[in-house]
Parts: sequence; structure tokens; C-alpha cells
Amino acid sequence: MAVPDYQSLLLPLLQFAAREGTEISTSEAVEALAKELGLTEEDLREMLPSGVQPTFINRVGWASTYLKKAGLLEATRRGFYQITDRGRDLLKKQPKTINVKLLRQYPEFLEFERLKGTRSADKATERKESLEISPETPLEQLENAYKNLRDKLADELLARLKKASPAFFEKVVAELLVKMGYGGSRVDAGKAIGRSGDGGIDGIIKEDKLGLDVVYIQAKRWDSNPVGRPDVMQFVGALQAQRANKGIFMTTSRFTDDARSYVSQIGSKIVLIDGEQLTNLMIEHDVGVSTVSLYPVKKVDSDYFEESI
Repeated sequence: MAVPDYQSLLLPLLQFAAREGTEISTSEAVEALAKELGLTEEDLREMLPSGVQPTFINRVGWASTYLKKAGLLEATRRGFYQITDRGRDLLKKQPKTINVKLLRQYPEFLEFERLKGTRSADKATERKESLEISPETPLEQLENAYKNLRDKLADELLARLKKASPAFFEKVVAELLVKMGYGGSRVDAGKAIGRSGDGGIDGIIKEDKLGLDVVYIQAKRWDSNPVGRPDVMQFVGALQAQRANKGIFMTTSRFTDDARSYVSQIGSKIVLIDGEQLTNLMIEHDVGVSTVSLYPVKKVDSDYFEESI
């Protein structure tokens, strides 16, 4: 099954805390709820878009935060919490579900929302409806917004690359490979990659700054036609003629399934980088992009508040 959203976890988490009758930790809650909900190992391996934390752990964590803000759970010590009398009273009413709308009956939760800025005077209704229907935790909303911006940027980069001149595309490839740790200087890489094609090879670059090994490059600035198996075979053949077995094939287009299947079956180490991967690498290594804003996400440093004895 899919990983439940954080609002779907509010009632099961509160019920688990009530069954235990004493303090519980988030890790204990994660293990118990995963078993109760029948989540698979694959479900539990699902990560947030940033890859910094499993989605299920993140959602259980936010569920506990919301229950604590409503006074249904209370923190006992670092990483532990227990159900409150208010929480037990709510369960006695046998609610079919607990969601943000229900939590708004508690003044403490309303204050929590106000401090978060989710109930501004001029947009209170709009914000309220958005929070109620969103299955995402605040961190997921932030990460998905970032992903959407990054995807849009990648699309813009790819469109520009397809319209660029062959010489400019070679410059991009050279700069990217140097920033990824290949070759020496950008000038050296530009000379290596900018040379005329030789039997399916567009350039040769050092695998490392010392030049202990080399990598052969093929770069095709194509608009929409996919790179097929024959083109990749020609590149592999050119490498074999040079007694080489390492190559990078870049394109602004895409590779056919047949081409990828061929590469997976041969002994040479050939890396295929399509337009989507190329632009993501450019963003990751700051090639052709600039930073507009930074929004650091911070949390309380629990060690700072540990008093020395």
C-alpha cells in the first residue's frame, strides 16, 4: 500500500500511545504503526524528494508534532512522549478519524497555526482549506515546491541547449566534466572535447587530474530524435579501435531502450547521459545557472539544551 499521509496517522498514533500507557519514542511508533498498517519494506524505503529521510518516518514525526501542539500528546524527554488526559478523553468519543479540522477545536493548536502564519487575516479561509486537503507534511510541501522549481529550471536549460550552437554545447560539456572532477582545467577539457570527430569520438578527457586514465566523449546536440543502438555501437567500436573501454555519451535528446539494453550487455564501461540527466548535472554542479535565494531549514539543537551536571 502507499505510505499514508500524516493526517491519516494522527488517530493510529494516538491510539498506540494510549495502548502503551507510558512514554513512547518515535522509533517505537514507527515500528508499531508500520506493522499495524501492513507497510512493506519497499514502502518504508520510500524517501522524501531530497532523500534526507524516509517519508513514513517524516510523516509519523509530523503527526506527533501536531498531536502535541493540540495537547493530545506531551513530551516527556528528548525523543519521547506520552498521551495526555485530553488525548484519552478524545479517544473515549471514538472518533472515526483525527484531522487538522478536528485539532482546531483546541486553542493551543489554533495558536500554533497562527504562529506558523497559516491563518493570516486576509487569507484565513484559503489557508485553512489548503492545509485540510493537503496530504503532505510542511517539509514535504517545501521539498516538492523546490522540486517543481528545479524541474522547471531543467526544462528551460534543455530548451536553451537545443538551440545553442555546436561550439557552445561543447563548451558546456567541457565545463561540466571539469566541475565533476574530470580532466585538468576547463581550457584543457575544451581543447580535448572541441576537436573534430574521429570515428564516433568527439573528444578525449583525463579521467583524473593526473591523467592516469582517459575517458572518450561523444556529444550529440539533437532536438527530438532519440539516439539509437547504431549510434552507440559506432561509439563503442571507435573505443575498441583505440583499445579503450571507458566512454561517456551525452545527448540533449534521449536514448532508445534498445540502445540502453545494448550498453548493459557489453564489457565496455559506457555511461549514457540523456537530456534530463544532463540538465540535472548542470544544476547540481552550477553550470549555466545561478543561485537566486537560499532558505536554510533549521531545527532545534537538542544537544545545546542538555545541561551539564
